[in-house]
Amino acid sequence: VQLVESGGGLVQLGGSLRLSCEASGRIVDIDTMGWYRQVPGKERELVATMTSGSVTNYADFVKGRFTISRDNAKGTVFLHMNSLKPEDTALYYCKAEVIVRTIESSTQFDYWGQGTQVTVSS
Repeated sequence: VQLVESGGGLVQLGGSLRLSCEASGRIVDIDTMGWYRQVPGKERELVATMTSGSVTNYADFVKGRFTISRDNAKGTVFLHMNSLKPEDTALYYCKAEVIVRTIESSTQFDYWGQGTQVTVSS
């Protein structure tokens, strides 16, 4: 599975952006897709995820501002970001999880995109 993000950029305080992530390869095997972010010197953190069954999970700091959506058939996931704050400035990564299940066990494989920069000016 390969992932390519787009949609990042520079936006003013209170503005909006939509990030896109397109998967290629065996997209039929993808379970959860989501977005994470990282700033220099800090660990990568979860922003939002969505399972193939449309169950979502959001970080507390984006609830009510960001919305994740997904097209399973196309292997795409989006992050709609509203009311952006300077503290949202980060490199945003797309992640896809593939779970390979056998009778005896299951193994998760994680795939990452290269990241797209989001910068919010005050």
